[in-house]
Amino acid sequence: MELRIRLDALEDPRIAAFLAQHLADMHRVSPPESVFALDLSELRRPGVRFWSGWITSGSGEALVAMAALKRLDAAHAELKSMRTAESVRGQGFAQRMLAHVLDEARAQGFERLSLETGNQLFFAPARGLYAKHGFEPCGPFGDYGPDPTSCFMTRLL
Repeated sequence: MELRIRLDALEDPRIAAFLAQHLADMHRVSPPESVFALDLSELRRPGVRFWSGWITSGSGEALVAMAALKRLDAAHAELKSMRTAESVRGQGFAQRMLAHVLDEARAQGFERLSLETGNQLFFAPARGLYAKHGFEPCGPFGDYGPDPTSCFMTRLL
């Protein structure tokens, strides 16, 4: 199935609903002080680029994935808001979104890409995906401090 990835202005209400599901999951599995997911207004800030991933289904176009890239400094960016719809997990869409963001980060001149995800069982598939693509554990970066439920990862581009 073809995944169409597009740079998105975050105006489609389906994106707001998809992001609301993401934020609800983050609050369901992590303590409030350990939820670092960006909301819609934060994803619209300068220095953040957001991509949505779409497929064509029997009922039309469906949003199935998202990812964002947040500039930390001239050489370092952070992967944010990575999510795949539960209905299509295991079909390679997350891998395609991640590859797209890695390519975009390189094209923008970043030398390092880092991320924060949870260390709970819920996040194990995400950690596995990131490790498969060269991310390694690291300490807190950017504005993060130590957090007992966070897993920080990074890789050179």
